[in-house]
Amino acid sequence: MTAPQPASPAPASQTTARALLLGERLDTSGLERSDMISANPLAFRVGSGGYAVLFRYGAVVLVGLSPVEEDGLLRTLKHRVTAPFSKVEDEAVAVEIAPDRDDQIPPGGPITVKDLSPARLIVIADALAKNVALARDEREVSEVFEVIEPVAAELARSGRAPGDRRSMLRLIGQALLVHHRMAGRIEVEEKPDVLWDRPELERLHQRLADEYELKERAGALNRKLRVIDETARAFTDLIDTERSIRLEATIVLLIVVEIVITFYELIFRPH
Repeated sequence: MTAPQPASPAPASQTTARALLLGERLDTSGLERSDMISANPLAFRVGSGGYAVLFRYGAVVLVGLSPVEEDGLLRTLKHRVTAPFSKVEDEAVAVEIAPDRDDQIPPGGPITVKDLSPARLIVIADALAKNVALARDEREVSEVFEVIEPVAAELARSGRAPGDRRSMLRLIGQALLVHHRMAGRIEVEEKPDVLWDRPELERLHQRLADEYELKERAGALNRKLRVIDETARAFTDLIDTERSIRLEATIVLLIVVEIVITFYELIFRPH
């Protein structure tokens, strides 16, 4: 009797996940539909085998969509984007579905998962969305540093504080906006809610966070934001101090002029 042959492993399939950061905010209200697989973040099926995951902080993750399907969906979302970016952050990654393998992310390789269940989809989309959001924040912070560096160099060289207080206040405002996005909206260091119901996916979430260095990048951004805030406040304090000195000098000069005029009138005024 012939021994039964072992079952051959199920063939792996591969798809593409694409994350885009469209703008400051994305209004997802009223987009609920019958094929919705998650409410927070909003996720639903697109076409025959694709998915879309929408995040209120302006990110969209598209999995398994054709270019035509992507373009059609993005067109429908265009009017829902608040303060759209002129340059959209965009990153694509391969996702391999291998039922006979554990969830893993090999170096330089695709994201490998057992299946593309709604829970795994949300975990992957959460990491990709935070990755593109951090990429934009990192670029904005770098641009602020490029402005601050020559001002600090001029201060070190000449000992003169920058004269434009409004520009310094604008830098503080940009730093506060980035900090608000990270802490209040993106919540980089927070885990997706789906892990409360599916704790076995904690390892996949941790591997994705390590792959994209989410916590490390968020920590580095927070440190840079503190430097920007302290530097800009120091510049504005210097500007305010110089203005106070000039104001005091003007007041003293006016007093001296008044005294001189008074003495002149006392001495030279005809009796």
